[in-house]
Parts: sequence; structure tokens; C-alpha cells
Amino acid sequence: MSKQTIDTYKLTGVEEPSDEVLSQLMREAAAIAKKRDEKAHQQLFSQLRKEAAKRLKEWNYKNISNPTDSL
Repeated sequence: MSKQTIDTYKLTGVEEPSDEVLSQLMREAAAIAKKRDEKAHQQLFSQLRKEAAKRLKEWNYKNISNPTDSL
């Protein structure tokens, strides 16, 4: 059998990956997951900032238009 590399290994139920290949697969999967997590985190906080700005604008409009309503 030839030496397994990440480029030659095929994920099947027949053959176990070598420790080196498994380690590289896990590192790559972790890198992909981290990238997706960072993107989701950025999207979430961007949406939260937009929503907060919208609510603040609404609150300011309400309190400037009717200053006695907030007392």
C-alpha cells in the first residue's frame, strides 16, 4: 500500500485514515468551522448594531416629538 496523503485519501468505510491524514483533516475542518463562526459572529453583531440604531432613532423621535410622554 502506498503512503496516504490528504490528496490521495478517500473517505470510505473500508479504510481508516493514517494518523497524519486524520490530523490534517481535523485541522482543516476546524479552520473551516472557525471561519464560519467568525462570519456568523460578524453578521450577528452587525444586525444587532443596525437594530439598536433603529430603536434609538425611534426612541429619540418619540421623545423629541412628545417630551412629556417619557416622564
